[in-house]
Amino acid sequence: MSRFVIACGGTGGHLSPGVALAEALRARGHEATLFISQKQVDTRLIEKFPHLAAERVPGAPFGWRPDVQLRFHWRQAQGLLFSLRFLRARRPDAIVGFGGFTNAGVVMAGRLLGIPVALHEANRVPGRAIRTLAGFARRLYLPPGVRLPGRRGVIVRHTGLPVRSDVERRPRDEARARLGISPAQKLLVVLGGSQGSGSLNAWVEQNLSALALEGVQIYCVTGLGKGSEGVRELPGKGGQTVRAWSVAFSDRVGLLMSAADLVVSRAGAGTLSELVHCETPAILVPYPHAADNHQWANAAYFEQQGGGVVVAEQALGGLRQEVLDVIGNDWLLHKFRANLRRMAHENSIETIVRDLEELAAGAEPPRHLRHAPSTP
Repeated sequence: MSRFVIACGGTGGHLSPGVALAEALRARGHEATLFISQKQVDTRLIEKFPHLAAERVPGAPFGWRPDVQLRFHWRQAQGLLFSLRFLRARRPDAIVGFGGFTNAGVVMAGRLLGIPVALHEANRVPGRAIRTLAGFARRLYLPPGVRLPGRRGVIVRHTGLPVRSDVERRPRDEARARLGISPAQKLLVVLGGSQGSGSLNAWVEQNLSALALEGVQIYCVTGLGKGSEGVRELPGKGGQTVRAWSVAFSDRVGLLMSAADLVVSRAGAGTLSELVHCETPAILVPYPHAADNHQWANAAYFEQQGGGVVVAEQALGGLRQEVLDVIGNDWLLHKFRANLRRMAHENSIETIVRDLEELAAGAEPPRHLRHAPSTP
């Protein structure tokens, strides 16, 4: 048995794969402790997994404003001290980081104490945290085809993002029955990521009635503090009633995606992995202010692989027609699902768990399995 620390807090896109990995490690007899942030979104999600050990680590996101930078450095220093105390007391065999501001302290503490570190980057443009901390890592997990130049001595594995076991494709009628959604009408699910999206929420409000008249139900996850919750009934074709749901947060993403005919979503790596896993077609609207425009790169790859289409933020005025064109085309939806099924062939959790077991044991992989270091 080995002990692992998994740094994965700050957003659902970091925490969800951390939970998936922790459960997989526990299933193989290991111990795993999650390092999460003190944000409300982490608290809400981790409540569903009381059997997992979790520590709330001091930290704050980076920003260029002087006051934001000052808070960032102060909280990161607190996170480093917290991590040093924890690691000295528990002596884990390896540390895994999924990016984000909760990673810095524990990765640096691990390096100081000689504990091997692995880092996972799910976006097709590696984030600031991974680029900065990669020099401290012994393993680096990157999406297929992605490189991180200039990192010597790091063994690279190209693999996907772990997806929680509860996020799985269910029969459509079963999923709708469990959610209380009509099986007779098309269903559009709108997701803004773990933080929610003001733009997508506003788009839903502006187009709710028009979509209902076309017989399209809407289920919108607004994000915490970004909208009112409830169910509305709207007039549809031929006097039918069409419902629209609005919730701030959902821990039943697998059911939602299984119930949906189509998803409109931001293009965070975690959401895209879940879409692939559930074989759910999507129209992606990348967040235009994401660091290094990484959501656009994620969305473009998803579209190239045939999982759906991309609509730019500035083209939201045409999104309703795009939705109607796609959701009403059963042949196209079937084609998207077939492509997503092809994309979902790899078991990324198994790949990562076996590699982490080698890392924790201090064993180097066979020479023929080693990846050459990335070069500029």
